[in-house]
Amino acid sequence: MAIDLDGTLLRSDRTVSGRSRAAIAAVRAAGAEVVVATARSPRSARELAADAGIGGLAICANGATVYDLDADRLVAHTSLPAATAHRLVVALRERFPGIVFGWEHELRFGSEPAYEALRDPEWWPRPEGSYPPCDPLEWTLPMTKLLARLPAADLEHVLAVASEVAGSDASTTLAGEAFVELAAPGVAKEAALERIASAMGISADQVIAFGDHVTDAGMLIWAGRGVAVANAHPAALAAADEVTATNDEDGVALVLERLVATEGYSSRSASVGA
Repeated sequence: MAIDLDGTLLRSDRTVSGRSRAAIAAVRAAGAEVVVATARSPRSARELAADAGIGGLAICANGATVYDLDADRLVAHTSLPAATAHRLVVALRERFPGIVFGWEHELRFGSEPAYEALRDPEWWPRPEGSYPPCDPLEWTLPMTKLLARLPAADLEHVLAVASEVAGSDASTTLAGEAFVELAAPGVAKEAALERIASAMGISADQVIAFGDHVTDAGMLIWAGRGVAVANAHPAALAAADEVTATNDEDGVALVLERLVATEGYSSRSASVGA
């Protein structure tokens, strides 16, 4: 099974409940492969996965990276060329004065000074080991993903414009309520999940996926059973086969408990999860 973190497994205070830990432990004990599928970088995903009792592979940065939680290393990485990122920055600055940018590069974070000026250090501290702030047009390395932030904007509109200017040069998505995210063409949680499942000999109809946002919608459609939490974005709700309780009501745990207790669960009936 595949389980998203923020807004799905994590409660609103970004913690994993004891009930969720117990439910995850139960399905893993029954033989399930549980895969984290998150917009987060491996930096924070590995800590949250450890707290939830999840090891193995993690899909991070919306599918741009796959991280081995047990070996503590990247095993796959798809990057956005710097020249493409520069074109996108210029185009989005023309359309949205005041837009600011951050970016991921493998396991490290970068940003421009204007992005840092908007940061709430108590809620989202600057990651340890971040690159010194600079203008994204001065950045020369590939980006794992580019984060576009425009406070008080209609992010659905920003996403639509970003998709328009990106064309076939980049993938675009919305992973939460703060950023539009851009990555290399073809990057998506469902694409990374399909590759992992295929390598394990698991078909889509054996997969259960849990999510809450635009970036999860494709994964919920691809999986044999897509489950959205009740607090999900309309795109995720429309993509899901079923809706569980909210993240704050341990909606993921409710489904996992039912799988183990009442649905004749086996390790081959729902093999890959995040």
